[in-house]
Amino acid sequence: MKKKAVVPAVMLVALFATGGLSYVMHLHGLEASAEALPAPLTVPVVATTVAQHDVPIYLTGVGTVIAYNTDVVRAQIQGQITSINFTEGQTVHAGDLLAQIDPRPYQALIEQYTGNLERDQAQLVNAQANLTRYTTLGQKGWATPQLLETQKAQVGQLQAAVKTDHALIEEAKVELSYTRLTSPIDGVVGIRQIDVGNIISPSTANGLVVVTQLDPISLIFTLPETALPQIQQQQQATTKPLAVLAYSQDDAALLDRGVLGLVNNEILQTTGSIQLKANFPNASRRLWPGQLVNARLLVDVRHNGLTVPAAVVQQGPRGPYAYVVDPDNTVAIRQIKVAQISDGQALIDAGLAANERVVVDGQYKLQPGVHVALLHGRAAQEEAAQDALQAPIP
Repeated sequence: MKKKAVVPAVMLVALFATGGLSYVMHLHGLEASAEALPAPLTVPVVATTVAQHDVPIYLTGVGTVIAYNTDVVRAQIQGQITSINFTEGQTVHAGDLLAQIDPRPYQALIEQYTGNLERDQAQLVNAQANLTRYTTLGQKGWATPQLLETQKAQVGQLQAAVKTDHALIEEAKVELSYTRLTSPIDGVVGIRQIDVGNIISPSTANGLVVVTQLDPISLIFTLPETALPQIQQQQQATTKPLAVLAYSQDDAALLDRGVLGLVNNEILQTTGSIQLKANFPNASRRLWPGQLVNARLLVDVRHNGLTVPAAVVQQGPRGPYAYVVDPDNTVAIRQIKVAQISDGQALIDAGLAANERVVVDGQYKLQPGVHVALLHGRAAQEEAAQDALQAPIP
């Protein structure tokens, strides 16, 4: 009876021992599986902080450069060109000799009119002497009144002839001066239209050459008519002309800084735009007549404006957004409102605060809540270059 009771007790102890061992092994398995879980994903990105400073507000339009003055050098008399005194493309000044017309016919006219003047002056002296004698004789009754009147008329006639001779001489001198074709303005000469030995006259279609004034120079550009009230308001608020910047077509180079000279007096109904004219000093001559450029009209300055690199701004179904890096280095999507993008900088109207961290590069790898590792220096440059190759085409 006692032996039968011992066997179940031994079995019960063995069962509890086996269960305890299984429980301990289960606990070790949980610890091992917990250690095997992957760590949270960390994405390397390039980030920057939201800057706060004064930001200029520009209205941008496309314009065409035009010369400040353009003159076609034409002959005012007819004659043969005996010399060309300029090189095509040369910079000239007002009064510089460009070409010489044969002056000999006009010099001969001056000599002829001078001879006529000397003859008429001699005859006038003689007629005046006769008039003096006849007057004396008339006072004594030895000359008739008719003779005196005739002599007075002759003196008057010769005086008129002398005046005519003087006028003809002056006219001939003016025509002689026209044999010198000179530049009317400071500028650059273009392609020569006529060669030495040819006859030039006022009716010559293309004249001698075109002189174009390049400094200063002008720019005609257009803006939407909706911008007109803002421009007028800014003009009334300041006594200085509004500033205008001229950029290359790709916006890569600032060509010159000028001022607004004119808002045209009518709106182009066909395009719904307004024409404006700006003037530039063009000292370096980076603006050239006929050149297409981008014009930026400064209409306001946003004080303490918030700016981020343009690459921060992403486009989504709800509009522009940015990835903001939270203090725990996780990212969140923030809807933003962009006022303008200029020179690679976006002006933010709403959605961001000063000194917040935002992602500049690597956004295509992100999702809200993802941990990020911020890259700096050379690592940031390499990451940006790699992302440029791997980023999906929009």
